[in-house]
Amino acid sequence: MSAAANVLVNASAPSNETGYRTFTLGSFKISRDEYFVHVTWPAKGQQMKHIMSADAFLRAMMRDVAWGFFYGWVNFDGMVGTRNKYGQVEFYAGRYAPAYHDRGLDLVETFDTPLIMATFKAILEDFTNKGFDPFAAPDETGSSWVGKKNGSNTEAIDRQRQACKRMPGLPGDAELRTDSNGYPVNRAFADVVQDAPEVHAEAGFENDVHAMNLFAYLSRSDVTWNPSVTSVCGRSLCCPTTEEYILPIKHGNDRVEWFVQLSDEIEWEVEDKLTGLPRAKAIMKAGDVAAMPANIRHQGFSKKRSMLLVWENATPELPEMYESGKLQPYPVNF
Repeated sequence: MSAAANVLVNASAPSNETGYRTFTLGSFKISRDEYFVHVTWPAKGQQMKHIMSADAFLRAMMRDVAWGFFYGWVNFDGMVGTRNKYGQVEFYAGRYAPAYHDRGLDLVETFDTPLIMATFKAILEDFTNKGFDPFAAPDETGSSWVGKKNGSNTEAIDRQRQACKRMPGLPGDAELRTDSNGYPVNRAFADVVQDAPEVHAEAGFENDVHAMNLFAYLSRSDVTWNPSVTSVCGRSLCCPTTEEYILPIKHGNDRVEWFVQLSDEIEWEVEDKLTGLPRAKAIMKAGDVAAMPANIRHQGFSKKRSMLLVWENATPELPEMYESGKLQPYPVNF
């Protein structure tokens, strides 16, 4: 089967027992049953196997695809994930789990980005059942992921991450979210004021001054843990998002990432990037600001849908500068 133009995805025929296909990516095989996704790989003459709940796997893979493999590491859990090499992508199992890596039981393989992207998209299409939205909070999508193959949800998994060139609402830029273009206010943000700011520009500057109600924009987000690019200034990107339940991945940074908590509360678990050993816990409440260093992985927990502003420096040279030691992995020495 082919999931992208000119890219052939290696997949079996649907299983007679479950209706799902088995996918091959290099030496890896990825399959699912009624409840679980299984990742297998060869190591030291034996076949290693890792298992994940299918909903957790699909939520993680959905972000990896939507973010274009993001900055650095996207750990689906403590065992499997991807590392963006910007043009190529590593897929690994056990590489950053010391009990496997230290015994030579891990595997890392590198793929051209179009191939691994096409394979991941095909897996998402096949493993996602009708009614399950891997972008949504559990309360919004229920348990339709359970069971044998039952239809699909192409509309959900084909969503495109919203990314502006300057700021939503400017002529020719991303649209503001409104009822008329299919973005109702989320149930958790019914109290968010929807008023638009008034702009009074000097004559001749009407096209140079713009403002938007960011809280109203975020209150209409139909996804969780999926940053929208809402302002661009050179290589500086403001990427706010709404968060509910668990960040489906453990993000291993390849640059410093700044967080500004706009509403409610998120609890963060911070681990060493390479070993997964615990480093810190942080509870961010509205108004708090934190920098996630370039040498950690982090995962967030939000019991109520909250708003978070993520600031990203998109300078292409940053990963090499941090990895080589030219930049320290944190912004401040205390």
